Amino acid sequence: MYPNFYYIFRDWFGVELNGLKLINSFGFFVAVSFLVTSVLMAKELKRKFNDGILGEGKIMRYWVGKPFSKSDYITSAITGLILGFKFMPLLFNFSLANENPQEYLLSSQGSVWMGLLLGVLFVGFNYWQDKKQRLDQPVEKTKLIDPSHYMGELTLAAFVGGLLGAKLFHILENLSDFKADPVGAIISFSGLTFYGGLIVGGAAVLYFARKKGIKPLHMLDVGGPTMMLAYGLGRIGCQVSGDGDWGIVNTAPKPGWMSFLPDWMWSYDYPNNVNSIGVQIPGCNEVQHCNHLVPSVFPTPFYETVVAFLLFLLLWSLRKRIKYAGLMFGIYLVLNGLERFLIEKIRVNTIMDFLGMKVTQAEIISSTLMILGVILILFAIKRKEPTFKKVNIGTTLE
Repeated sequence: MYPNFYYIFRDWFGVELNGLKLINSFGFFVAVSFLVTSVLMAKELKRKFNDGILGEGKIMRYWVGKPFSKSDYITSAITGLILGFKFMPLLFNFSLANENPQEYLLSSQGSVWMGLLLGVLFVGFNYWQDKKQRLDQPVEKTKLIDPSHYMGELTLAAFVGGLLGAKLFHILENLSDFKADPVGAIISFSGLTFYGGLIVGGAAVLYFARKKGIKPLHMLDVGGPTMMLAYGLGRIGCQVSGDGDWGIVNTAPKPGWMSFLPDWMWSYDYPNNVNSIGVQIPGCNEVQHCNHLVPSVFPTPFYETVVAFLLFLLLWSLRKRIKYAGLMFGIYLVLNGLERFLIEKIRVNTIMDFLGMKVTQAEIISSTLMILGVILILFAIKRKEPTFKKVNIGTTLE
């Protein structure tokens, strides 16, 4: 397992670069999932706009050759200050973050004078760019923008809302761990609940999309396939880092039909897992991440990655054939809920008492999502809001 990129480079290339410990494996795949899905969602928003169902676009006015604003300079100064304060000291003394990088990044440790130096350099570079682009007579121009123009803001809303929701739901599911170490539970980069991120992040996206004039049902339809893909990419991070989202103990022999596959696809011990859970690995002398699971368990993040990718391909292939707004997202809710409900049967999770039943938080939420998905499907069929209209040639954007 590779809790961070230091272990990847050490294992694959035989080099030990302590600076790579700052790149958390799980966080890397989460970032990739946001990047990939934002690109695909922008593509879908533009397609729906060209199909004539997201309005006629908006005319945006902007200036060419006008001096940068004060806020541009303030932003560059703050960016340089933060980067210099936190990251410049690591170039000279990486031991500051050697044992626990995230604790250092979220602490008050740093170098004020390096922060000020880099802040001044950033402002100077910004001033140089400003002078280079200025014109004696600034020109005002206009352009037609479609909803994909707002994808950066929507992605930021999804990231912030998703991170807060994922952490909040994990804390609610593991209150005893939170009470034992509140600060550690909050700042830890592990311990994130997907459904918390889905619910809170989704709500944030819908809020900002509505403010930009994008109808909620169409925004949900755009998000359905891409959220399935994001889930699969995120689960790669869980598998690679060994963040605790694994399955129950699996000591059964590998079935014959899986004989051609690697043993870890059936049962895996998650060596060097990011949470340092299990028993000491013989000969391991690292400060952290020296444990593996004994006995081995089902590698459920791997299973979920495979299923999520297949479901994404299914949804993506259907996106142009679905006739009614909301139908795509309803199908996504049913498939997502069903996948998660089934995987819970072989996955380690916190058991809760709910209406006299012993269930997990994910089972409750996944069951609710399946019910909501069916309701949304029936609503979409009854409402019959089309997912395409006749397009005026002048509104089509490339």
